[in-house]
Amino acid sequence: MEELVFLKLGGSLITDKRRYETPRPAVIERLANEIHAALEARPDLRLVLGHGSGSFGHFVADRYKVHEGNLEDWRGYAETSAAAQRLNRLVTDALLAAGVRVVSLQPSASARCHDGELVEMAIDPIVELLKHQVVPMVYGDVALDNARGCTIISTEQIFVYLAQFLRPQRIILAGEVAGVYSGDPQRDTVVRLIPEINSRNYQEIESSLSASFGVDVTGGMLSKVRLLFGLVTEQPNLHVHIITGRRNRLVERMLVDPTLREGTLLCY
Repeated sequence: MEELVFLKLGGSLITDKRRYETPRPAVIERLANEIHAALEARPDLRLVLGHGSGSFGHFVADRYKVHEGNLEDWRGYAETSAAAQRLNRLVTDALLAAGVRVVSLQPSASARCHDGELVEMAIDPIVELLKHQVVPMVYGDVALDNARGCTIISTEQIFVYLAQFLRPQRIILAGEVAGVYSGDPQRDTVVRLIPEINSRNYQEIESSLSASFGVDVTGGMLSKVRLLFGLVTEQPNLHVHIITGRRNRLVERMLVDPTLREGTLLCY
């Protein structure tokens, strides 16, 4: 029986978010090989990929305040779009080199937002590609907004929108850190890994979360957890896993084995 999984490669994982437009080529290549190995091991696996913009899109967007909208000069919109595409090209080429049949789909080509919320995006190309066992890939991007003029949409926002139509069984977010912590593990000295976030402990955990360390115009870990837990509440059969992509073969193992528990699980 086919299983549909959404996998995000975080911007903090595939780039150094503290240094302007600094990719991690070895990490990207390793992850591409792991994704290919998982698809070979699981012919029944259907995959939608996404990735963050890391130190490519975030630095430019922050400089021009693209995420706030109401721009007087739209050069910032254009430059942010181009930066996101530069990183996307690196990821796409690595996946193709590893043997993954991946097709990159530019979100801003069809996305429409209202006051920062993604309300419209083309679904048909993704559905059609999945039918042919091709891996569609989206990424954090700029978008037109009928209230602000423009905004930034995160990969998580795109996943949440797509999930309303495609109903994945699992969403995996692979980042730099091992999961959701009670604080920022890159900044705070005393933090603990939270193994599970559910309807019983969500309110308590939400109050303790902090935004991620580094430049991030999409709000960091707190906004990710809020957004995805809202999706889990709407789709109680969905499991969201937040893991590290730094550990060798963990992404591969998570894709292959639906029962594997690593990092932080968001469930109803």
